[in-house]
Amino acid sequence: MLYAEIEISSFLKARRAALDPADLGLPGGVNRRRVRGLRREEVAQLAGISVDYYTRIEQGRAPAISDSVLDAIARALRLSGGEVTYLRNIAVPRRPGADRAAGPTPGRTVPPEIQQVLDAMAATVPALVIGRGLDILAWNPLGARIAFDLEALAPDRRNTALLVFLDPAARALHPDWEAKAVEVVGNLRADSGRHPDDPRICEVVNELLAHSPDFRRIWETQSVHECLRGTKRIMHPRVGALDVTFESFRLSTDPDQALVTYTAPRGSETERRIRELGALTDPVLTA
Repeated sequence: MLYAEIEISSFLKARRAALDPADLGLPGGVNRRRVRGLRREEVAQLAGISVDYYTRIEQGRAPAISDSVLDAIARALRLSGGEVTYLRNIAVPRRPGADRAAGPTPGRTVPPEIQQVLDAMAATVPALVIGRGLDILAWNPLGARIAFDLEALAPDRRNTALLVFLDPAARALHPDWEAKAVEVVGNLRADSGRHPDDPRICEVVNELLAHSPDFRRIWETQSVHECLRGTKRIMHPRVGALDVTFESFRLSTDPDQALVTYTAPRGSETERRIRELGALTDPVLTA
């Protein structure tokens, strides 16, 4: 089976298993259900399509699925916005190796004007550019030290998912590590849906599946969501707790890249500590 066929099968099975039939007004009962969640025929009925057609879709055997059918399945399974996008991505027939044909490292060059933006924020705003597969492509001095020491890492290890799941410092840096891990997996799966044959994404996912039981556990839930903004606490080893707001901005020049900024309220303890971190990173920043 191709990647998309495997993914659509795993994804739809996981999503129907996650639903409680009672919430949808369907009969339950341990003796009446051999598996958790909805049966295929119930999803088909809710979506208004035949059981045979839904079965072929779930098994990756439906060559072309209309938008209206995908929308009906999404409603039946109560998919979130991110999950609907993911379903659409993996349901689209693809030419095998399409991502590979684009070159070995597509979307890995950050435009010089974006680096200028990063540098302009250097005094008070940690900032990064994240690319395909959650690779960290560019940063300013504060961004390089807000959590992991990016400049001390080999280029192929500058990846958010690899760091969160495989770096020994990750759990100390992120007190709510489980929430961070779920966020990272959701973002990585969304990215893999857009570019299923991208060699770097495949490399990252395969390494994590091989070396992180926690990643395997979360990946197998088929959770899909892109977390582009929010708040988080980072326990920085040199300046202490940082309570920051992060925002991600997709680049118009390359939608696969996002500029991520970390900010704190003016006058807050976190803002003071970020300035302290800036002094440790580069004394010129406090001049």
